[in-house]
Amino acid sequence: MSLQLLMTALGLVLIIEGLGPLIFPAQWQKYLLELSTQKQNVLRRLGGSLVTAGVVLLIIFQ
Repeated sequence: MSLQLLMTALGLVLIIEGLGPLIFPAQWQKYLLELSTQKQNVLRRLGGSLVTAGVVLLIIFQ
């Protein structure tokens, strides 16, 4: 994997992640408030699920 490809992927992630607060700041704030009240094991499961989905997508489309 080249550094250019890695930086392109990181740039796309940052753009996609930034769209929520840019377009819907009030709803994003409510979402973060609700997320901050969740238990750690729920957040860990969510993070693990997202990582697993990302790995699966990388394997399929590589």
